[in-house]
Amino acid sequence: MNVTKETINGAKVLIEELPYVRSAAVGVFIRTGSKHEPPELGGISHFIEHMLFKGTSSRSARQIAEVFEGMGGQLNAYTSKEYTCFYARVLDENIELAIEVLFDMLFDSAINQKDVENEQGVVLEEINMYEDTPDDLVHDLFAQAIFSGHSLGSSILGSEKTVSSFTAGTVKDYYRSYYHPSNMVVSVVGNVNTERILEKIADLRGYSECIQSIPEIPAPFPVQNHKLVAKDTEQVQICLGVPGISYFDQRRYVQNVMNNIIGGGMSSHLFQTIREEQGLAYSVFSYPSTYKETGTYAIYVGTSPSKVGRVFDLLNDGLYHFITEKVTADEIKRTQDQIKAGLFLGMESVMTRMNRLGKSELLYGKLVPVEEVINKVYQVTPEMVQDFARDILGQGGFTVASIGESKVLPVVEEGVKRLEQNMAI
Repeated sequence: MNVTKETINGAKVLIEELPYVRSAAVGVFIRTGSKHEPPELGGISHFIEHMLFKGTSSRSARQIAEVFEGMGGQLNAYTSKEYTCFYARVLDENIELAIEVLFDMLFDSAINQKDVENEQGVVLEEINMYEDTPDDLVHDLFAQAIFSGHSLGSSILGSEKTVSSFTAGTVKDYYRSYYHPSNMVVSVVGNVNTERILEKIADLRGYSECIQSIPEIPAPFPVQNHKLVAKDTEQVQICLGVPGISYFDQRRYVQNVMNNIIGGGMSSHLFQTIREEQGLAYSVFSYPSTYKETGTYAIYVGTSPSKVGRVFDLLNDGLYHFITEKVTADEIKRTQDQIKAGLFLGMESVMTRMNRLGKSELLYGKLVPVEEVINKVYQVTPEMVQDFARDILGQGGFTVASIGESKVLPVVEEGVKRLEQNMAI
């Protein structure tokens, strides 16, 4: 990995030249997300993400869109719990213009009251749409339950109450507090000239030193909790899980291997048993979520009310078997090969490489080469997987979030209680 790393006006800038491609990608990662928001400003990071597309002092929202569509490029952004990312992908010949427009949005956003009011309507509709999608909503409910009382459990979108309260002044104050170079990582990958990119970034208007302290957020303490929501739906949405590990924990490699075997793909235990063999669900999977201080490990199933009891029987049998008996060496090897292939195939995309550089620097403060990750994955043994599974799944206490008809929610709760009794080793 031949990467140039510089600090410009406080921002960490990483550039990787790939002369054999005809594209380039740029991403700006800002260390602000829903985790950093006070309760009364829930959703403001996501709202600012929207607002930065509304125009600057020199470009309207329409002109920004026309620039990228005229280049045949892609411009987008997303907000997570711990950071926000703005990114663009264009032909190599247009990367400097893409950076110019992107930085114009980031440092010279024309936030005004009219645009704030218009975007409030858009975000409130987004919240309504999310509320009408229970298979997505249940994961938010799970986070709220296990991180009860902490901002890490708050919705990234915010609530109708908080979003409706935003004013141009509120948005500007928060924007100015976080959107400064010392709180950013810039990642550029593709057929680019490193020196020209560094000069372009250094010369951009508004890109000046503006160091402000980023507030420290107290570490969350995951709790055992049940959050059951009665709703007239055809399916019962179930998300249950346990406290996990942070992304600094070296056991994350073991966790990735374990997850692939339990429920991370079509050959996983849960998918094969619950869907393929028994036909009890269309969608069933497991997933880890890792954060700076902590994490979670969760399992999701969407099934019919009449099948909930049988689903929990299979979860009981499958998870108990997993923590009491070692997975085979063949399963470990197949999973390691799968992870290796996914990493190397992903590296053929400038977007994937750009994201890896940016997130690696933002989260770890250093570059983590793919080869290092693969080496760690291939060190995982069946014994390590079993020990890790016992550590997190054998705690005996599960948090559950579920959405479904009121008459089936007690069946879900009973299923969780049986699972807790069975898994307490």
